[in-house]
This record gives sequence, structure tokens and C-alpha cells, in this order.
Amino acid sequence: MKKIIALSILAILMCGCSLTKDLDNTPTKKVEALLNRYQTLDNSVLDDLNDVVNGDLSFDEGQRETYKDIIKSNYQKMTYEIKNAEEDGEEAIVTAEIEVINYTTILTDIKNYLKEFPEEFEENGEYSESKYNDYRLEQLKNAKEKVKYTVDFTLTKVDGQWIVDDLSNEIRDKINGIYEK
Repeated sequence: MKKIIALSILAILMCGCSLTKDLDNTPTKKVEALLNRYQTLDNSVLDDLNDVVNGDLSFDEGQRETYKDIIKSNYQKMTYEIKNAEEDGEEAIVTAEIEVINYTTILTDIKNYLKEFPEEFEENGEYSESKYNDYRLEQLKNAKEKVKYTVDFTLTKVDGQWIVDDLSNEIRDKINGIYEK
């Protein structure tokens, strides 16, 4: 009798685990998992961030670390709400509204400030990119204003599993708070 009860419990647990796995295999759950990886600073997100930041040759090593910290803070503060999900066979679109720190306005203001006051970014009579980058990073660090973006994530079903398609540059820019319309 104990064996029958134990086998029954085991069967229920196995079915439950399988059911849970299927519940996680929806377009909405896959997009939520992706956005959660940003919020929790998953290693895959940090690897992508390192690639982007290390590709910017105008930053010195200290500036790169500061910039990474600014972006990581933005990821952690990001909020989102799934607005809609539509499946069409092996393809799906999940629409989410994300809220992130608005760096776009600040970056525009910084460029305008450089044009108006280029002498503030000079050392020994010449333009100093390092001085400009320090100013830029300080302004980004102090950013507080948030912006909401609507993002359409596309997904494809591969071997029965929903996979979020590669993110476009537009979606990445929205997540990073630097999207220019």
C-alpha cells in the first residue's frame, strides 16, 4: 500500500513539474523571463553590456565601469507591464510597456551644451574627449526622469518551445533609455 501511495505521489509530482514547464512555455512568460533577466542583471545581459561598452573606444577603463554601473542601475529600476500577446501558429508578438530612465533628453542636452560651451571641455587649448566623457557620465548618473515605451517582442516557436527573436536596435535602445524617435 505504501508503495502505491509513494508511486502515486511521484506520478503527481512528475505531472505537476511537466505542467509547470508547459505553463512557462508561453510567449508572455518568455518575454517576462527576458525582461526579468535585465532587472536581475543576468550574466547573459551583462555579457552583452560588456560587449557594447568595451566597443566604445572613447571611454577609458574607469569611464567604462562608470557607464556600465549607470546602465545596470537603469536595468534594475526598469518596470514593465505586458499589454497584449497574439499567437499566429509558430509566431507570436507580445506587446509590453516598459518604463526606464530617460537618457535621450540628457544626451541631447549634453551635445547642445558642448556646442554652446566648447571651452569647458578643453585642456591646454585643445578639446579633451576625456573631460567631455566625465561630464557626460556625471549628467547620466544624476538622471531621474523616466519614460515609457511600447515594445513589440516577436517570438518564434522552435521544436515546441517559444523563443524570443533577436532584439532589434530600436528595442535595445528603448531598454537602455536612449531611444531617439
